[in-house]
Amino acid sequence: MGRKKKNYLSKNKTAGFIATLFLMVTGIYYIGLNYVPEKWYETQTMMPNQPEAYYVNQWCTNDFGRKEAVLWDATRVDCLAKDYAVEFDFAKKWAEAVGQSLYYSKMTGKLPAITLILTSPADYRYVKRVERLGKDIKIFLVKAY
Repeated sequence: MGRKKKNYLSKNKTAGFIATLFLMVTGIYYIGLNYVPEKWYETQTMMPNQPEAYYVNQWCTNDFGRKEAVLWDATRVDCLAKDYAVEFDFAKKWAEAVGQSLYYSKMTGKLPAITLILTSPADYRYVKRVERLGKDIKIFLVKAY
């Protein structure tokens, strides 16, 4: 009778899976991922778990710009400032914010800007996605966690 071969490969796969699962659950795995923004952005800390309108009202004061400015086609800019057409949105809806800001910029002749509302530290990955689009869009952040 022949000797049975020990299946070391199977044990290594199991150990690797358990180690990866542990690192993902604890968050250590994400340290190596590049979610750190390229630069520091103007950030305001505000109360968490509020609707978007709350953050617009707190951020877009009368001395900075006009809230809910209505354009000729009945669209509304969240905050129309001296230099920027600013669109507010939660970080998960970053693409929608970018599109609206570019449209408002075209309609008003002002520079495009977005204010991303961050509800957790993991939301910085959405800031990174906006950065990858280029330097044309001004980014403001609201830290709401």
